[in-house]
Amino acid sequence: MIYRFRVILDNDLEEDVFRDLEIREDDTLEDLHNTITQSFGFDGNEMASFYLSDNEWNQGEEISLFDLSDDNSARLMNETSINDAVDQSRTKLIYVYDFLSMWTFYVELAEIAEENESVDYPNLMFVHGQIPDTAPEKNFEAEKEYDDFNDEFEDGFDFDDYDGLDFDENWN
Repeated sequence: MIYRFRVILDNDLEEDVFRDLEIREDDTLEDLHNTITQSFGFDGNEMASFYLSDNEWNQGEEISLFDLSDDNSARLMNETSINDAVDQSRTKLIYVYDFLSMWTFYVELAEIAEENESVDYPNLMFVHGQIPDTAPEKNFEAEKEYDDFNDEFEDGFDFDDYDGLDFDENWN
């Protein structure tokens, strides 16, 4: 079977940027990674990870390109087939390329189809929009203002009052 994905750049640009692609269900997530990087014009030399996602795009388990864990327990792209990560009931992945720039993409399974003997897979079906020169900036601010955070505590603790803390700052 062939999995058809829409891969959408997470951005705040006026124009959407996405690619529609086809890939065999038993190919690996590393194959999908290579297809995504090529379709968006990346060189593919940066670290990347897929994250399993629920229907609300909440980030779940990481499946990485390389195992950087201390105990070699990471789930790897080259060992995970696409149909082990997504299927008709689990259709969404988050893909992050280049952890310094944080290019973030929403990958959604759009359709499962029969393989066409006349098509070479993976297949880039459709291109929409141009990727910007730099990754869109992410807003990691908290929902509440810092001043409101301090008001939640009854003890009146002041986060900015370091002189009132009971410790020796030159302890070592």
